[in-house]
Amino acid sequence: MAKVGIIQSSYIPWRGYFDFIQNVDIFIVFDDVQYTIRDWRSRNRIKTETGLKWLSVPVHHVSREQLIENTDIDYTQSWQRSHRDQFRLNYRQAPFVDDALKLFDVMLDSKEKTISQLNVTGIKEINQYLGISTPLVMASELAATGAKTDRLIDLLNKVDAKSYVSGPSAADYLDKSLFKHHGIQLEFKSYDYEEYPQLWGAFEGAVTVLDLIANCGPDAKKLLKSRSPNIVVE
Repeated sequence: MAKVGIIQSSYIPWRGYFDFIQNVDIFIVFDDVQYTIRDWRSRNRIKTETGLKWLSVPVHHVSREQLIENTDIDYTQSWQRSHRDQFRLNYRQAPFVDDALKLFDVMLDSKEKTISQLNVTGIKEINQYLGISTPLVMASELAATGAKTDRLIDLLNKVDAKSYVSGPSAADYLDKSLFKHHGIQLEFKSYDYEEYPQLWGAFEGAVTVLDLIANCGPDAKKLLKSRSPNIVVE
């Protein structure tokens, strides 16, 4: 009984993204959908002495219909050096900053053409560090048809899914009856996490997972799992 998750890629995602991957048997990267600007696709946050700071990857965005898989990175700007320097500066006191920087460097040095490829490279590298072995499948390789929930169902059928884990924000727009019609159990991911030691003041969970790794190192894998169970739709 394959449990499957489908989410768009993100730039050095937060802890919950990796908990989600670990929570399923197959993780589908939703790369053949519209690229959205000023979103998690091309940016994420780190903690600094003066508060949260965005690290944003510049991309060539030419149309509203542009897909994530077709969104090229703008390498005319020296963003890699800036991201690396900002992370090193703000996490220099973290006990496992070198672990985080090694992972970050693999991603930044990859010179991937698109934001989708860059994100997936980073996700795979971080998965390996965290001991996550869930296979990643690109939605574009499955050539699904339909729109909205119908398209999700088609993707799920192509990988013989019996259970679908969705992000909680999708609860308002998914057609839940379609999952039952196709014999697919629907559940919504719970994001409820234990705090861990951080630099720079009060705890903030909505930051890149590299914050967790820099502060906790190998113990990060013990802090991935949500404390609350997923919500299963009956």
